[in-house]
Amino acid sequence: MLTKDDYLSGQVLLIDKPLNWTSFQVVNKLRWEIRQAFNIKKIKVGHAGTLDPLATGLLVICTGKMTKQINTFQGQIKEYTGTITLGSTTPSFDLETEINKTFATDHISEALIHQTTKQFIGEIQQYPPVFSALKKDGKRLYEFARAGQDVEIKSRTVTISEFEITKIDRLNINFRVVCSKGTYIRSLANDFGKALNSGALLSKLRRTKIGDFDVNNALSIENFIESLSSE
Repeated sequence: MLTKDDYLSGQVLLIDKPLNWTSFQVVNKLRWEIRQAFNIKKIKVGHAGTLDPLATGLLVICTGKMTKQINTFQGQIKEYTGTITLGSTTPSFDLETEINKTFATDHISEALIHQTTKQFIGEIQQYPPVFSALKKDGKRLYEFARAGQDVEIKSRTVTISEFEITKIDRLNINFRVVCSKGTYIRSLANDFGKALNSGALLSKLRRTKIGDFDVNNALSIENFIESLSSE
């Protein structure tokens, strides 16, 4: 069982983030619960890589002195599974915003879908979504987007080492991706739609691995709180 000193000296916690929670909310919740459980006035808690509210899966949470390792964990290879839905796009590249365009899909075969994934293997140039937390001129990109302001976004080089189609159910394509730090799976979905001469959005996303950390070893928020009460 972990003690107050264990959390203060530093722990790496694996949490399975639920749907509709921000990563910031998870960090705040865990910090509050740890403080309450051990009567701690102040403790550092941070996460090693944001997940969007509509995504679920692995969050690596660091406490105490282990927060110094956050940058190391953030730089590690990540694995995601999810669903790309063909035939429409949204400004956010996922279901956070309303569909703004629809596209023909009759020309898309399963063979074409599998063939198109090869275009995205290796180093690729990718534009982050305008609905993202990246900063430009001191403001988050999503602040410009929500205000209806145009903003110039520069492309970045990311590496996709694996892009596997695991199931095709009409317009819904299930996938698994292994990629470098800084890769936006929402942008990958949007670019994949363009490469198919259609449109696409990310309708489901789950982070399954960060380096050697696996979501199968992660606790739900509820289970983590239960573990605190037993300590």
